[in-house]
Order: sequence, then C-alpha cells, then structure tokens
Amino acid sequence: MTKRIVAYTRLKPIHLDQLRQRFHVDYFEALKSTDDPDFRQALGQAHGLVGSSLVITPELLDLAPQLEAVATISVGYDNYPVEALTRRGILLCNTPDVLTETTADTGFLLIMATARRAIELADLVKRGDWTASIGEPHFGTDVHGKTLGMVGFGRIGAGVARRGALGFGMRVLYACSSPKPALEQELGAVRCELDELLAQADFVCVTVPLTAETTHLIGRREFGLMKPSAIFVNIARGKVVDEAALIAALETGEIHAAGLDVFEQEPLSPESPLPHMVNVVALPHVGSATHETRDAMAQRAVDNIILALEGKRPLSLVNETA
Repeated sequence: MTKRIVAYTRLKPIHLDQLRQRFHVDYFEALKSTDDPDFRQALGQAHGLVGSSLVITPELLDLAPQLEAVATISVGYDNYPVEALTRRGILLCNTPDVLTETTADTGFLLIMATARRAIELADLVKRGDWTASIGEPHFGTDVHGKTLGMVGFGRIGAGVARRGALGFGMRVLYACSSPKPALEQELGAVRCELDELLAQADFVCVTVPLTAETTHLIGRREFGLMKPSAIFVNIARGKVVDEAALIAALETGEIHAAGLDVFEQEPLSPESPLPHMVNVVALPHVGSATHETRDAMAQRAVDNIILALEGKRPLSLVNETA
C-alpha cells in the first residue's frame, strides 16, 4: 500500500517530487485554515503531515486515525500538541540547525538597527528631511564593548552571542536552565540568574522556546529591572513577552528601545502602537526568511517525513514514542 501525505504549505517542485516518488501527496499549496473541508477529509487517510504555521489540535488528530508522523518546517513546535502526539505514537519532527545562523543574523541585525536607529534615520533621508549635519538628537548608542544578556542559550542564542563576543567585543551574560561550559570557555560567557542579567545587560536578547513556563517570562516586573538605557530584542516567540508591559516600558522610558521580530498576535494588528514608535524596530517574523535557509528547512522536513514513514529515525525528532 502506498502511504499518503498531506502537505499543507507551499513546497518547491523539487521537494514535492521527492515526496511523490514515494507517497501519494494531497497538496494544499495555500491553506488558510484547518477548517477547510477538503483538508479535513484528506486527514482521514493521511499517514504523514508536512507543513508549518497552522495550529494542529488534538481534535484534528482525531480525524487522522492512520497518522504516523508530522514534519513541521520550523524549529519551534508550539503549534503542535506534543503530549497528544506522543500518546498516539505519532512522531513530531522539526528543523533545527539549518536555520540557526540565519536567525542569529536577524537577532544581531535587530541589535544593530535599534542601537544605531537605522530605520528611523533611513526614513529621515527618504523623506528629504536630511537638510543639515546630523547632531546629537539623532545619535545612536554603541554596540561594541557593551554587555549582551542572552535569555536562553541554545543554538540560536549561542549564535547571537558569538557574533557579539567575537565580532564586537561584547561581554556575554546568559540565563539558562543548564550551564554551557564550552560556550563559557569559547566566548567568556557568564551564567547568572535572570534578575541579575536584566539589571546588568545593555542589550537583552530573548531566544527561549515558547512553553507554559516561558509564556510572559518577560513582563512588567522584568522590564522594571532593566536599565533605562537597555535595548530589548525578541527573536523567540511573541508570547514569551507580555506585550502590554513592553509597550508601557517603551512609552514611559523604562527601557530605551526594542527590536522585535515576533509578536503576541501575528500578523501584527494595525492598531498596535509598536510599529509606530520611533524607538522600535519591528520586522514581520523574518528570522529564517532567506531563500537558502527556507529551502534547507523544507528539505529537512521532507527528509524527516520520508525517514519516519519508512520506519527509520528522522534527522530531527522532537518526541520519543513507544
């Protein structure tokens, strides 16, 4: 029997061909909602799922009694009910490693753009308002030699810290559930409690995964611990931060500025004040959005689902099943 895959995101022909050589593929190139009746019907015969962005619920799993594996084209997996998948013996695969450096680039881009007010000043030039030599009202702040506080110190967090320590001579502090002796030796990084990191860091960069424990990890209290000159950067997940508290901290000058690639609601509501603040650099969740990296992520997901459905261990496995 030929196994069936439901692909619910846009894939390049090369990746579709790899799947179609082995499986029957029900392809939903631009699926907007899991309420789509054709998608829900296809789940009934699916052995594998490949996709990203949409939330897969236990109720959807009830529609897929033959499901063996899910391959998300992302490193994060907060859109998937991991416990429910594991109970049902369904493998969940993700795409770490291949997006590490690109996402770390984005993190450091936000550090630089926010500190040097790059977007604000570029807009000034575009408007034709550059009519005299730039003076103190338009000065930014240095990045080199400052203290970088990493909240989370996994692959991406280490990538951001490596750029700061080795490229810009930054002192690195990190708050993490476990010590990282190799990175301490390589980068001179110092592990400390979150409160101490927030009080000392000139730049606070968040890279933790979204879990029940990290939801609103950074809120009113945490912003109150930061320096008034601190710049806050989030490349993790929007819900790791209490966005209302962030807005208040920016409006009152409790912190200096923020660079954000993720938000509690995405796409960002037009009513949000964040993109209209001069001390905010807001990007539309582009952490891994380069041609090369998105291709590599799709290839990793394809490889994962092929291996899983052929009874082999995927390259990147989130959960272990019996």
